[in-house]
Amino acid sequence: MAEEKHEYHTTVDWTEARRGTLAASGRASVAIGAPSEFGGSDDVWSPEHLCVAAVNACVMLTFLTIAQNSKVPVQAYTASATGALEKVEGRGPVITRILVKPRITIGADVDRGKVERLIKMAEKNCFISNSLNGEVRLEPEIVVA
Repeated sequence: MAEEKHEYHTTVDWTEARRGTLAASGRASVAIGAPSEFGGSDDVWSPEHLCVAAVNACVMLTFLTIAQNSKVPVQAYTASATGALEKVEGRGPVITRILVKPRITIGADVDRGKVERLIKMAEKNCFISNSLNGEVRLEPEIVVA
């Protein structure tokens, strides 16, 4: 059986100073730039924010796919994520860890233990997290509505 391979193409165009535009075919462009601590500003998406956001989005989508495939209804999902950028000897600045805090709302008839197992599966199977060298950790909160 042949393995699947998917490719994703993006472009960046420098616009001014430490700013640019990120684009992908058929999608809205995004203003990007360096964060303020590296001489940029806080009104654009930085590579650091995009990396943390990619993990946060991937965990959510992985969880929701697993929940749907497991026929577990989810009423709401929201998550915050924080990434730490640190200097690592011999490598320079590296995102060393990302903490994702999902808040999952389920109905009273849903098995809370099963939801806990599904979020652990999502943590293990998030391909963006698995593509990074830093630690990615989840601290889920499960709320029964």
